[in-house]
Amino acid sequence: MKLLKKCSALALALALGLSLAACADAPASARPASTVSSSTSGTRLITDGAWRQVEVPETVESVVCVGVGALRYTCYMGASDRVVGVEDYETKPDLTRLYSHVNGEKFKDLPVIGTNGSPNAEEIIAVGPQVIVMSEYASADADELAARTGIPVVVVPGSDTTLDEKAYETLRVLGELFGLEERAEELTVYLDGVKADLAGRTASVPQDQRPSVYVAGVSFKGVHGFEGTEAHYGPFELLNANNLADTTGQAGAFDIDPEQVLAWDPDIIFLDFNGMDLINEDYAKNSDFYNALSAVKNGKVYSQISFRSYASNLDTALADAYYAGSVIYPEQFADVDTVEKAGEIFTTLLGENPYNDLKEAGYEFRPIVLGK
Repeated sequence: MKLLKKCSALALALALGLSLAACADAPASARPASTVSSSTSGTRLITDGAWRQVEVPETVESVVCVGVGALRYTCYMGASDRVVGVEDYETKPDLTRLYSHVNGEKFKDLPVIGTNGSPNAEEIIAVGPQVIVMSEYASADADELAARTGIPVVVVPGSDTTLDEKAYETLRVLGELFGLEERAEELTVYLDGVKADLAGRTASVPQDQRPSVYVAGVSFKGVHGFEGTEAHYGPFELLNANNLADTTGQAGAFDIDPEQVLAWDPDIIFLDFNGMDLINEDYAKNSDFYNALSAVKNGKVYSQISFRSYASNLDTALADAYYAGSVIYPEQFADVDTVEKAGEIFTTLLGENPYNDLKEAGYEFRPIVLGK
């Protein structure tokens, strides 16, 4: 009898393990989206982005955000007023992170609770938030941080690209956490519309009629010059663009041999403003290299407003996609005012339009002449 019980227990444990493993491998879209019924203690259970059931207050009015994307998406949700502590990186407003620029006055004097994804438990306890919002990119274990602080930790996926499942899942989780489900749904519908619009304008363009494109100056682990590029570059992905970096077999941002770019001789080149100083410095030394490129000779060099700062900033990336689309496919985007569209995107995600601030700082959609 004891042996039978042991076998039954072992079988149950094995089945549970297999079930949990299957859940861990399931796509984000399959994650349970409903909250568990509220308890009599004034708390409720929500399912976070790591499939954890987390008990949180019925109403969440104060949080701290840890790791890439946690604060950014909290701002997209219109919940920046609930933030009571920030990482040190977030105390200085920065135009390369528009959520930081727009909310800079709120964040600059808040207590510091960690450093770039590394939370300080003692500082978090001192601030006393109801909930810690932590992205999957943070260098901390959610359960350990919750145990150390006595504060529930809700994990969100964050996102290091444009409109992937992680972006949508982050909105879902934060909508439930803050009781802002309508806002999450509003953003989801809007972003779906942007995604469909960009794809619909370009999907029918035959592959052999898509100009070859190259993006340079892309930031990753610091600033890079002309060699810094990205395979599956977010704005290009949304446009079905012929990104030459995709042919390398690489994924994400990387450095490429500039001679390879010369061999490709792209029809159109886009330059990220983050890398412009390095690119212009190199142009002063190696102008013959750049002037040998057809895109330079033909005046086909254009800007991309930097969106990689503490990972990908969705607002600027989507605006960049529309501008790049107007350059690559002028006929398909003839009806789009890209500056107006950028303002719409910024206002929807951030609550205001800082495009003029970008322009005054030299970040704007325009053709680029190297060396100037």
